[in-house]
Amino acid sequence: MVDICIVYDKIRFEEKALNYKISEKGHKPSLVDGKNLVFSTEFDSDADKFGDVVLQRQISHFRGLFVTFCLENSGINVVNSYRVSEICGNKLITSSILAKSNVPTPKTRFVFSSETAIDEMENFGYPLVIKPIIGSWGRGIYQITNRQMARMLVENRDENQGMFSKIYYIQKEVKRPSRDIRCIVAGNRVVASVYRYSADKEWRTNVAMGGRTEEANLTKQLEDTVLKAAESVGGGILGVDLMEDEEEGLVVHEINNTVEFRGAASVCKSDIPGEMVDYLISLSKK
Repeated sequence: MVDICIVYDKIRFEEKALNYKISEKGHKPSLVDGKNLVFSTEFDSDADKFGDVVLQRQISHFRGLFVTFCLENSGINVVNSYRVSEICGNKLITSSILAKSNVPTPKTRFVFSSETAIDEMENFGYPLVIKPIIGSWGRGIYQITNRQMARMLVENRDENQGMFSKIYYIQKEVKRPSRDIRCIVAGNRVVASVYRYSADKEWRTNVAMGGRTEEANLTKQLEDTVLKAAESVGGGILGVDLMEDEEEGLVVHEINNTVEFRGAASVCKSDIPGEMVDYLISLSKK
């Protein structure tokens, strides 16, 4: 019997499904609220309560990142690892690593001051997409089609005192259908692939923005691209998001290290939480 601990900060469909699958497969699940954890430099915490392997499922990026570090520093096996979480939680780092690993990804530039942001956008050429380097669910993402819009965005950022407000992630808008592709990876397997379609009068495809989901055919090209992308960031349980560029073909634009799968589970024939649990079990036996 394998003891699998899920660390969460909110119990959603995904945490319930995973908890159920662990029990159904004859193993021992436990749920730990990450908001209540305390760690110490004295390393006197009861590490045994975290079982054989921990699945990190916290919504808060920074809380999840630092809890993962503390768990790993106590000798506990965590999925996803601190390094994977750090890479996938930061779009700038993700894009850089994908490009360096020769994984097809949209053309993106990084600018570190408001003074140069407008000129760089002008040089890059419109239309553009501006994204926060940390964030999810499509929040803070803007289409920029001209210099006036670029100036308005920079002025807005100048009034924001957030630590990342002067870091500009500028991405060439991809010419694509009104959908993207979400693939879910567990280890060396793609366990689900879906199209995510934009809602009416919305260009973002996030389900949180009202988008709809449909099962996608897992072609050999799609599978190879997704597994290469997952490997480049360190592997684990990941959501790999791609777009179908009219000129470049498949391009990976984001990788999620605490992937939600409620939408995918509603349309896919595969047992997504079951496959994730099988991967965690395989890790505990190594």
